[in-house]
Amino acid sequence: MNGTCQPGDNFLLQPIWAAIRSHEDLLLSKLFPTCFVFFAHLVACLYFILLDFMEPHVPCLWRYKLSSQDSRNTKALWECLWKTASNQVVCIPSVSLLCTYLRPQRLPDKAPSCFCLAFEVVQCLLLFDALYFCCHFLLHRVPYLYQKVHSVHHQYQETFALVAQYSSPWDAVILQMTAFSCTALLHCHPLSEMSFHLLNIWLSVEVHSGYDFPWASHRMVPLGLLGGAPFHNLHHQQFKCNYAPYFTHWDRLFQTFHFT
Repeated sequence: MNGTCQPGDNFLLQPIWAAIRSHEDLLLSKLFPTCFVFFAHLVACLYFILLDFMEPHVPCLWRYKLSSQDSRNTKALWECLWKTASNQVVCIPSVSLLCTYLRPQRLPDKAPSCFCLAFEVVQCLLLFDALYFCCHFLLHRVPYLYQKVHSVHHQYQETFALVAQYSSPWDAVILQMTAFSCTALLHCHPLSEMSFHLLNIWLSVEVHSGYDFPWASHRMVPLGLLGGAPFHNLHHQQFKCNYAPYFTHWDRLFQTFHFT
């Protein structure tokens, strides 16, 4: 637990945590972290895949599409799904090894307070955004790394939800190990850790979805702090801009921020 964020008033989350903690053996298993991320990713993608197939028949969706390209290409969907699944062959052992050293041997009895959970999740998002900005910048600016590690992800210049984890195995490992390292470095409560991974996955899928809805996360957060799908879609088209996954401050600081 983060020393700056104690359990406190946890009566709202305690019943939820007690139900989750009853499956402690599963939660602490070596396969759980990567399987959790993989299946959460598929569930998040399903929402946007359904919208893609509804879109030709629902004219009101057209105005929110960032591209005129048809996202119902079943071959591309299966290709992305297969690539994401096959990457787990590399991710499972590497993430399992990391978690063996970083995760607790047993789960805490008490849930975090709502404030503590929210505070830790925001901390993790900010740290992940900073770390991945640095990694992503290097992957683009070092030609060897781009060619060998990151170029697979940029095969799609017009993105859709499943592109979020369409990458080389090494790119997938970097992404997952960065995310899991953040929660360990900040000593997050396991419930905060799970919440962070769910939000992180949702934001990743959302920025690749190809939709710019009024209720999208970047429109709910004020002051343009989040870039959203338009911000990341531009990265896939122009390559040398908008390196941060979600927030815009690092790109503004390093003058790599572009927006339409």
